[in-house]
Amino acid sequence: MSALASSSSVSLLRSEAEARAAQLTVAGYEIDLDLDAGEETFSSRTVIRFDSTGGASFVDVKPAQLLSVRLNGTPIDTDTLERGRIRIATASGANELEVEATMAYRHDGEGLHRSIDPADGHHYVYGMSFMDAAPSVFACFDQPDLKAPYTFTVRAPRDWTVIGNSPAEKGDDESWRWGPTQPLSTYFVTLVAGPYHLIRSAHDGIPLGLSCRASLAPHLEQDAEEILTLTGQCFDEFHRLFGIRYPFGDYHQAFVPEFNAGAMENPGCVTFRDQLVFDSRVTRGQRLLRATTIAHEMAHQWFGNLTTPRWWDDLWLNESFAEYLGNRVTAEVTEFGDAWEHVAWSRRQWGLSADQAPSTHPVAGNGAGDALTALQSFDGISYAKGSSILKQIATSIGDEAFFGGAIDLFERHRFGNATMDDLFACWRGRGAEGLDDVIAHWLLRAGADVISLDRQAGRLVRTAPVEPGRVPADRRHRLQLARLRAGEATVAPVELAGVAAPVAVAPDDVVVIDPYEQSWGVYVPDAITVRGLVSELPRVVDPTLRAAIWNNLKSGYSVAQVAPDDIVEVLVADLPVYDTEDTARHTMPWVLSEVLPAAADGSTARVHTAARGLAESLRPGSETQLAAFRAAVHTAVDPDLLRAWLTQPPAGVEADLAVRWRVLVRLATLGAVTPEELDAALADEPTAVSRVEHTRARASLPTEEAKEYAWSRFTGAVQVANYELEAAGLGMWRGGQSEVLGDYVARYVRDLPHTSNVRSGWVLALAAAQFFPTTIVDDATLAAVRTLLEPGVLEPAVHRRVVDRIDQFERQLAVRRAYPRRVARDG
Repeated sequence: MSALASSSSVSLLRSEAEARAAQLTVAGYEIDLDLDAGEETFSSRTVIRFDSTGGASFVDVKPAQLLSVRLNGTPIDTDTLERGRIRIATASGANELEVEATMAYRHDGEGLHRSIDPADGHHYVYGMSFMDAAPSVFACFDQPDLKAPYTFTVRAPRDWTVIGNSPAEKGDDESWRWGPTQPLSTYFVTLVAGPYHLIRSAHDGIPLGLSCRASLAPHLEQDAEEILTLTGQCFDEFHRLFGIRYPFGDYHQAFVPEFNAGAMENPGCVTFRDQLVFDSRVTRGQRLLRATTIAHEMAHQWFGNLTTPRWWDDLWLNESFAEYLGNRVTAEVTEFGDAWEHVAWSRRQWGLSADQAPSTHPVAGNGAGDALTALQSFDGISYAKGSSILKQIATSIGDEAFFGGAIDLFERHRFGNATMDDLFACWRGRGAEGLDDVIAHWLLRAGADVISLDRQAGRLVRTAPVEPGRVPADRRHRLQLARLRAGEATVAPVELAGVAAPVAVAPDDVVVIDPYEQSWGVYVPDAITVRGLVSELPRVVDPTLRAAIWNNLKSGYSVAQVAPDDIVEVLVADLPVYDTEDTARHTMPWVLSEVLPAAADGSTARVHTAARGLAESLRPGSETQLAAFRAAVHTAVDPDLLRAWLTQPPAGVEADLAVRWRVLVRLATLGAVTPEELDAALADEPTAVSRVEHTRARASLPTEEAKEYAWSRFTGAVQVANYELEAAGLGMWRGGQSEVLGDYVARYVRDLPHTSNVRSGWVLALAAAQFFPTTIVDDATLAAVRTLLEPGVLEPAVHRRVVDRIDQFERQLAVRRAYPRRVARDG
């Protein structure tokens, strides 16, 4: 008999994982998948061989239909499947479990994701087993510390190529086989299948591969040399640093569609979002992002894959190390020597925002009691803050001890699992000292210190975050203070221990706290500094210092100590086009979404004038010109100007696909384009990018029909893939559209709890965040969304996203109360 899958699954508890790890030792998996059985489902047969101490246990599986289960040859009733688990009674000693099921392809970037390229109609598949998605592909003991070798047989359509965690061979029967692999955790088992375009190479005896959708082939070919060169340089440096060669055979980098994360470090087959294959002109910032992402995933081959955290409370052993080493190696051995500057622009505030939120958590020992809760800790704290602390540790103990301890960890736990205590024992074994305070006050305590200048008293003051029932963390900050005069910085070291440290500052000095970001904190500039930056910042030429100045401003704004109008004055004086990206976490999106809506009437027009002037005066074809032009588009209010830019942007800017859709989205936001025109633009160039941007543009229109279009995607009434869902949320809440958005605050409160019936995992929480009512900033909205925090209303992952969104909303309210909007200034 067969059983239909239950509609929900239970998240693995840490206590359950510990008990199962003590009970079981997994010898290996044999997995057979048939990807040629239809477009909605695939067949999955798994044989798991394992030893047990005996007694009750369970296996994880999330099928569309469970067909059969056999333990040691004895059938188990398929009706025993409950919430993604099958209970089994194991024998003492060797066991064999066989599970046959029909699995559903997914369209949310998890499990076995299947998508159709609108450019040519080709189908593409990839696996994302991360966290709790593996059981939707194959039956398994899904936890990081039950590693085992895997052997795969995959049947696929004749024109498909299949790639897995180790080199695959195609047989005469159209099946692809690989394995047994090295011992792997379930969460980084993958396969990539479809008519992908392939590029093969090698470096230092390691076979290298690249792949992407066929429609992106010319663009990957154009960038292949850059990607492969960077890969080889990083391998050389990691081999030098660790003295341990990459241990997983081939190294394939697959650029796949509709991928949620930036990338996933699957051994032998790393998957990247294929937006990193550039089909329009991009800035160096985007290329640098791709470079650091490649290096980040390569660092994971040691920190994460060779040696894996025992449980998710030590996920920083994966992400903080990969973040630090990916950035460091990129900066030291590739053409992207300015990687740390990129980190300052794109990662610093991401981490600080998370560290100030109610959901802040320690870098290490994050308290993850179950797997899905742990998923929410893959945030700016585990990446950016953890990386910053590791950078401080490496500086303090020196590279010899830092990397020597890492090598010892890898050798002692090769293809196994480890904990924070294991790592620090290895560092101490290499002579590292002074680690107890780092552990106690930096790694195991949550929150960020706020550091400000008391100019009158001549002190730098530290305010530790409040943790109820605990003495405040006693962190020591070793940083610098920069005083600006005529664009030149005079830098002095400061050691801030306790609550304050004396500093020498003149009454009119423009002061930058921690100008080279040697420590971690929320740095608040005083009023004299903010006003002085209007004249000083345009003269600063040090790119790292410029990034730190903007991080000081952003931090001060986040705690309502810097006025939005003062930010506008700095913007008009020196628009930050040197932060060339207008994507999430960069400066201009922050300006557009937070500063300008709170600033004086006419501020958007002033910023537009500044941006347009730069776009017309900067060197044609330069990256800063492109950045200025993008800012001009985002702040434009003249439809005729925007329509002219659709076909003829300023000299030096190409009207490519990315530029055209930026203009169309802005026209849509202004209500100056029709749905039919947007539909025609999609039909003219039906690429994956166009499909997503078309959704964003349609949702941005200031009409009831447009908002219902977006909302139907939020509720699941219309099912779309993950990128389109996110785009609909980003277009939904546009400033100046309150007349058509007013009812949607109540609808958000009403409908959000039910979205867990139509999606799960990463996308469930993402949709909750993207559809949050960000633009109707008033007390009534705050009171309404706060009702969602009542016990039992939301699933934990969604609850956390809403808590953080409410915190951001309250910060916006605090800014507006502290600095009420003023009437536009003359001119």
